[in-house]
Amino acid sequence: MNYIKNFAPSWFASIMGTGILAVSCKLFSSYLPILLPISKALFYFNISMFFVFLVLWTLRWLLFFKEAKKDLFHPVTSAFYPTIAIAMLVIAGGFIIIFHNIKLAEIFWLAGALLTIFFAFLISFIMFCHENIEIHHINPGWYIPPVGLIVIPIAGAFFEPLNNGIYQEIITLINVLGWGGGFFLYLAFLAIIVYRLILHSPLPGKVAPTVWINLGPIGAGNIALINIVSKTSFITDKEPFYIFALLFWGFGLWWLGMSIIMTLRYIKKRELNYSMAWWAFIFPLGAYTASTHLIAKTLNIEIIDILGFIIFWLLFFLWTITLVNTLRNLKNIFKG
Repeated sequence: MNYIKNFAPSWFASIMGTGILAVSCKLFSSYLPILLPISKALFYFNISMFFVFLVLWTLRWLLFFKEAKKDLFHPVTSAFYPTIAIAMLVIAGGFIIIFHNIKLAEIFWLAGALLTIFFAFLISFIMFCHENIEIHHINPGWYIPPVGLIVIPIAGAFFEPLNNGIYQEIITLINVLGWGGGFFLYLAFLAIIVYRLILHSPLPGKVAPTVWINLGPIGAGNIALINIVSKTSFITDKEPFYIFALLFWGFGLWWLGMSIIMTLRYIKKRELNYSMAWWAFIFPLGAYTASTHLIAKTLNIEIIDILGFIIFWLLFFLWTITLVNTLRNLKNIFKG
């Protein structure tokens, strides 16, 4: 029963990462057609993992309530609970981009959006009322609840023009809450986390990959913003939003370079041993990769798309070595 008792909520980060890789394969299949069947295979693999993890996640709450509740109120692990909801949103995006199945996409999106909003309030409330949070608890994993909110409009924007009446207005409200709430929460956490990185000891090696998480709100934020602007009829002056997205993408390019430099430092010091935190490499980089392609196509800047294709191969490489190491270490991960 250890594999249920020790099933960490962060496991859904692997669903997020594999899902965004599948979407990225579809986006760049125009460069290399073999990526299209690969994207479909990855999607099927990913949704199968999701339902397996969903069963384990549910059983843990039923059979090991004390351990699940402890993680929920922990100042570090609590931030990973929204990954189950974000995984649903990523799957919804996969249904739209890869299979053009709007009905299934909307089911996953609505469930994921409502659960993401729930966790965004719950985790924030727990953090605001927590009496034992110290500076060493601050880590880039805190970006995850804001990232979840920001991801909502990525698929949500597709449903707005397909509906009408009060339901369309509800979709608009959910999308606005997602991007607006998530983006400004991200800015608040960005200041706190940079403060910790500068004025406290470096992140321990086992959580070093979490420095890449900052690419998540940047990449997802740009995709969500462009989708909202391009698919919302009452937004007529779109160019200023596209320019902001381009500038925000530029900040992401700096952070990508900084993340690589920091990771090389940990490798040099031999502190980058495998842990489940390695999945922090994948979704953030995948979101930034997909946003690079979208910005290039929206603004018709070919060199950005070429750069995105190069980043895509870094994403594929990191996903491969992370998956292989995860499979190799399954016994240790679930050891009591």
